Amino acid sequence: MKKIIQLTDKNNIPFTVPYEVVRSRRKTCAIVLNGDGTLTVRLPLHGTETEAVKFMQDKQYWIGSKLSELQKRKQQQPASSGLTPEQALALEKRYRAAAKAYIPQRVAYYAETYCHILPPAVSSIAIRSQKTRWGSCSSRGTLSFNWRLMLAPPAILDYVVVHELCHLRHMNHSKDFWACVETILPDYKERRKWLNEHGHELTLS
Repeated sequence: MKKIIQLTDKNNIPFTVPYEVVRSRRKTCAIVLNGDGTLTVRLPLHGTETEAVKFMQDKQYWIGSKLSELQKRKQQQPASSGLTPEQALALEKRYRAAAKAYIPQRVAYYAETYCHILPPAVSSIAIRSQKTRWGSCSSRGTLSFNWRLMLAPPAILDYVVVHELCHLRHMNHSKDFWACVETILPDYKERRKWLNEHGHELTLS
């Protein structure tokens, strides 16, 4: 169940935002603004609720700015596709099937082409419907990808593939990790920016 926090933007205007705390084997804190306007605060395993609240308060100007950007993008978003729930479900099944066939091909391409950089440690590939992630990499070498990536331009899907492959070598977002991504995709920042700005549009609704 999500909690609510009240923050203040850079214009000293208060606002409230729902949030949830997720703990994992990470060393640092991070905030993810979801497409529905809620926050996910990622903490190390022993992180406390008090630390999460303080972290959001420290980042409240950034959160307020990103929420404003999200609202503007939603106002500019095209009208609903008009699909019935049954049609949307049928399309989702087709996209999932396409993702299961296509994404492993892209993983294999980059893993083989850049085998001198990437360790051959992909144990399996899963296609999922994560709410807050486009991809993930487990410590056992399992790569997971969101089927909605099939709605994105191919260059954006490839960015997520490379991102997760680089996590096989660096299970963090350190400078070495981003250097690995940049070696393979020199324009990764533009691709990441596109995904941050347009990811909420990758939906069948």
